[in-house]
Amino acid sequence: MNKGDLIEAIAKGTELSKADAGRALDATLEAITKTLKKGDKVTLPGFGTFSTSKRAARTGRNPATGETIKIKAKKTAKFKAGSALAEAVK
Repeated sequence: MNKGDLIEAIAKGTELSKADAGRALDATLEAITKTLKKGDKVTLPGFGTFSTSKRAARTGRNPATGETIKIKAKKTAKFKAGSALAEAVK
């Protein structure tokens, strides 16, 4: 499923037009992104939790040359499925 398919499914499941469903999805994703950028969690009971975690700096190896490289520390987004979602896809 891609974004267009998801918008169509939202429109069918509600009484929204595809344009309104697209705007609603965009607003939802933007709100989740802004919250994660601040370092906060987004919890949707039964569905899951979006959060961030820090990855420490480390050394790696360039697979093409075998040269050792330094990989910078960074913050990444994580998703942990809720119990209802996990049970549904079992």
